[in-house]
Amino acid sequence: MARIVIAGAGVCGLAAGLMLHRDGHEVTVLERDPAPLPESHEDAWERWERDGVTQFRMAHFLQPLGHGVLAAELPDVLERLAAPRFDALCMMPPPLAAAGPREDDGRFMTVAARRTTLELAFGRIAEEELTIRRDTSVVELLGEPHVRGVRTSAGDDIEADLVVDAMGRRSPLPKLLSVPVHEEAEDSGFLYYGRHFHGTPPQVRGPINMPIGTISILTLPGDDDTWSVTVYTSTGDQPLKRIRDAGRWTAVVASLPLHAHWLDGEPMTDVVAMGGVVDRYRRLPDGVTGLALLADAFACTNPSMGRGISLGLRHAQLLRDTAREEDPARFAPAWDQVTEAEVAPWYRDTVALDRARLHEVEALRNGLPRPRPANPARAAIGPAAMRDPDVFRAMMAHRSCLGAPSDLDAVGERALELAADAGPPRLAGPDRDQLLALLS
Repeated sequence: MARIVIAGAGVCGLAAGLMLHRDGHEVTVLERDPAPLPESHEDAWERWERDGVTQFRMAHFLQPLGHGVLAAELPDVLERLAAPRFDALCMMPPPLAAAGPREDDGRFMTVAARRTTLELAFGRIAEEELTIRRDTSVVELLGEPHVRGVRTSAGDDIEADLVVDAMGRRSPLPKLLSVPVHEEAEDSGFLYYGRHFHGTPPQVRGPINMPIGTISILTLPGDDDTWSVTVYTSTGDQPLKRIRDAGRWTAVVASLPLHAHWLDGEPMTDVVAMGGVVDRYRRLPDGVTGLALLADAFACTNPSMGRGISLGLRHAQLLRDTAREEDPARFAPAWDQVTEAEVAPWYRDTVALDRARLHEVEALRNGLPRPRPANPARAAIGPAAMRDPDVFRAMMAHRSCLGAPSDLDAVGERALELAADAGPPRLAGPDRDQLLALLS
């Protein structure tokens, strides 16, 4: 049995804590936010303060990968969550869906829940099993290059065989090391304008995340008959910052034929804006042991793809597996190896997608043709998926973080063949001039 300190009581920190505790380890969780758990989903949404979580009340989606980890490792969390199920294959065009389901289609299932609801379910179960010290942060690491514990903001030292940094995208822990941590960071380049609604949940009639010219639309179901609608744009697109106005935001969403009906509910919030979202990757230097970077503390990405928590849950599962299988002296290199093999490729994939989309938006803003894709086969996946069930499932597996990013290449040749016959894509909304007119 090892003594493990986890810094951060978000979803991924608590998931790691529960898995490690149930494997027999002694786990202490430190959480810098002081607020206790609320009594209900409604209280969590209305009053729970989590300053350490940047996107606490923004749009949220648990990718099927994350649901699969919970079903395998923490089914009691899913039971406590009590959120409606959501099948990612519901976005399949009816002619393709008419062929019926396949044996492994269950992997595309997930649940629809707001971030506040998900955190509450984890928090309730974790408080029944783990030692959680709220209003307590890490101010110093004990020992280096082998970290043997932490000093807390309360002034006490906690000895540990392993310290896990689960403090998210803004984690200060790397600054506590005297040796530099390798870091790559760039602004994802997007601004988000989102609003939550309550009422009769809308039917999904198109992709829940869809680029349309120089904007993208994100429509996500939630728990307790709630849902969110988010329009996101390029940070540098000054005219589109008018979308922050509720009337203009509504006019833009109403102009999208596949998504306008998501407005048919009672608004729960005004239009909430979020920007300055950074894609960041960190890697500890060789020789530093007794310390593990987990989930967003390791790599954080553009939230529109909904990958963060699901990849973090998979990362927590890998942490438990590595702690179970490796001798403590071998843990650091083994953890680095599995993280680079299993999680880092998704970070690289997301950054590449962000850059390609921003390049496309920049061209469209300036009246230029869409740029030639660096990977034509990947670019053909979208239109080809609307015509072929195998390509559609491959595309959805990639969007759901199932398998590895490179798995998408297996249908690249087929996608190119289908896309060549598809003709130019039709715009599912206003063109640039029409969009600017809506915002004038």
